[in-house]
Amino acid sequence: MKTLLVLVFLFPCLATAQTCLSDFDSTAQETEFTDNGDGTATDEDLGLIWMRCSIGQTWENETCTGDGLELTWQEALLTAHGYEFADTLGWRLPNMKELASLTERSCVRPAINELFFPNTYSDDYWTSTPSVVDPQRAWVIAFFNSSNALKDKNLTVFTRLVRTAD
Repeated sequence: MKTLLVLVFLFPCLATAQTCLSDFDSTAQETEFTDNGDGTATDEDLGLIWMRCSIGQTWENETCTGDGLELTWQEALLTAHGYEFADTLGWRLPNMKELASLTERSCVRPAINELFFPNTYSDDYWTSTPSVVDPQRAWVIAFFNSSNALKDKNLTVFTRLVRTAD
């Protein structure tokens, strides 16, 4: 029993699973995305192509495997610059509105459509949107519960990249 408790405290992601409210309208519906068959998904309404995995994870066997990298804001911006994925360039850090469009407000832990974005961390993800009042901070979207907040740019946070559809 002690071992189980230690595991729950050390690895809280092992003890939780996505919870969704059935009587709440879905905000990131499956019909909103098209599976491109290459580890990306297109949001047809917004004209955006998303990496289905976090930076550091690998798309294989229809899921995201491995560990996501936690990067500072500057590292996330630099990683996106010239990044090649699915035989394409043009990847970038999404702005706050773009990344918030992925949140599934009827679900928590993670607050995202898991069919299209499997193994997303229930944690903060960087946006390219800096604070207008504090140059040391930038906006993050929390996929724990669809919230947003300002974080110090030197903290390490997960990253998902996007590009504009052709």
